[in-house]
Amino acid sequence: MTFWQQFSAVIARIPDAVTCVFQCVVDLLRDTLSPEARRGVAFTSAMISLSAKMAKADGVVTADEVAVVEKLFQVPPEEKRHVARLFNLAKQDIAGYEYYAKRIRALYETDMETLEDILDGLFVIATADGHLHDDELAFLQTVAAIFRVPEAAFHRIFARHAAGDARCPYAVLGLAPGADDATVKKAWRRLVSEHHPDRVQARGLPADFVRVATERVAAINAAYSAITRQAAA
Repeated sequence: MTFWQQFSAVIARIPDAVTCVFQCVVDLLRDTLSPEARRGVAFTSAMISLSAKMAKADGVVTADEVAVVEKLFQVPPEEKRHVARLFNLAKQDIAGYEYYAKRIRALYETDMETLEDILDGLFVIATADGHLHDDELAFLQTVAAIFRVPEAAFHRIFARHAAGDARCPYAVLGLAPGADDATVKKAWRRLVSEHHPDRVQARGLPADFVRVATERVAAINAAYSAITRQAAA
């Protein structure tokens, strides 16, 4: 079975009415699939569920809600109905997004890298229209607080997704403007190593999500290039 077939097999078993659809997915995964497949399905379900909660929280209405998820994943046409079902169940159930975020944090309690991946993915969706609206930022700040993402890490993620001139290259690298060359180079090397797509895939995240990691490293490299150009000018 492909990853998406495994994902769909789990989603098809979810009852039509649940208090927290993400927790239901986790419960269904306990005795099914390989450990690697469980990690992939859990991660994808977390992303879809929180995306649905963000859409509900900010009042966004989209004609094709699966298209929201496709900002992050390449979903095969034959599996889109299962993605849509999970999205709609998460959007409609009575649990608030804070509850979802707490359940996701509990699953990845000792894996801050994956929690940051989820937050980064939510930023991708929130900024897909070219703007980060106040209600979306408030949602993301609350989720980050529940995930216990360090403030410095949140600011780095925020800086990567800032539009145009608002993107400060030093902030992307987690540095104060004017940091010396050695500090800049050290930060750049560390971040490229930490966020390399191969490392993301090695942690068991779906291969389709690696493109987000690729874009992340591209933003880090672009920030470093911008700083070195400024220094040489």
